Amino acid sequence: MHGVGSKLLEALINSDGGYRGAAITCENGHTAAFVDYREKELLTVVGEVTVRRAYYHDRECHVGFCPKDDELDIVATGYSPGVRRLMSRVGAMRPFGLGHNDLYELADIRVTTKEVERQSHIVGGQIEQFHQSEVALSEKVIPIKAIPRMYVSMDGTGVPVVKKETADRRGKDGGQAKTREAKLGCIFTQVGVDKEGRPIRDEQSTSYIGAIETADDFAVRLYNEAKRRGINSASEACVIGDGALWIWNIADEQFHGACQIVDLYHAREHYWNVAKDCFKSKEEQSKWAEGRRLELNDGNVEAVIKAIEALAYMPGYDKELCEREIGYFEKNKERMRYADFKKRGLFVGSGVMEAGCRTVVGQRLKQSGMHWTVNGANSIIALRCNLLSNRWEDFWEYRAAA
Repeated sequence: MHGVGSKLLEALINSDGGYRGAAITCENGHTAAFVDYREKELLTVVGEVTVRRAYYHDRECHVGFCPKDDELDIVATGYSPGVRRLMSRVGAMRPFGLGHNDLYELADIRVTTKEVERQSHIVGGQIEQFHQSEVALSEKVIPIKAIPRMYVSMDGTGVPVVKKETADRRGKDGGQAKTREAKLGCIFTQVGVDKEGRPIRDEQSTSYIGAIETADDFAVRLYNEAKRRGINSASEACVIGDGALWIWNIADEQFHGACQIVDLYHAREHYWNVAKDCFKSKEEQSKWAEGRRLELNDGNVEAVIKAIEALAYMPGYDKELCEREIGYFEKNKERMRYADFKKRGLFVGSGVMEAGCRTVVGQRLKQSGMHWTVNGANSIIALRCNLLSNRWEDFWEYRAAA
């Protein structure tokens, strides 16, 4: 079937040799003269074909080109768009070596592991350009339906990188860092609440963006995606995150006026830090922590702070730890009014974001033995964000129209 298909495809492609006259005008406005016809070997999803193309030469720029390569989207490559699409998809989902095997087993496409890696990085870079091209268009977005409530969530997760990418960076143990933080953001909408008053996320509404970059650069990236999704016309916007300072700086600067919520499960970890450090037995830890759980569920952060303060001045307890956790709750207390948030039917957990860190980054970039360059990691993050945001077809339509 592939053999027959490749012969038919070759005949179809070569029905037009790309001849556009004895001379044509190049993109620089110069005259390029027809020289001859030249052949190119091209790997397609149905096998190898030979493409015959008219070759033109621009004497002023001293360059030659084939207009047909532009039309077929095969400039400077021996792979058809369909093969590049398959290579980048398997590269996004599987280690490159396994992706190379998958292409052979499933589609009889014979390429090397290195070629799968190279094409994955190229397409990842093109997806980044695709998203950048949408920034100007986002100003003109008119939502088809009203957006009652939109959520923006963000977090960071370490990606193992090669040694040169962590030069002069200190790790948690005081030695040279072994990872770089990938910042990931997700945006989703809420359709309402169920019979028990619990919020319901709009199915297929989650989109992801991410990269290893500074908080300032990520802030712009996240805002552009939120703008594309129509946050400016949403009736209510909410930002959910843990207590990291960079998250709330972005929330204040890019999403001013949005409701800010500290993820409830992260908040619980902080009073548990105190319980584990201050009490010897698990029974005492659980009893003390249960009281804080009930207080926090009620949004009574002041009571949690008082309970920790009471321990801070008792002999034998870790005063420094208690003071640190008191500062955490003090700084975020208005973001922890959980009883009020639940009454309003809001999400109070960042489960979507936590799952995103595992799915988008962890499953592909943090496997045993992996070490990335920043550029390489970012291209794969771009690929996976595009795929898991259900925007794969959007990108290839953009490529076809470019």
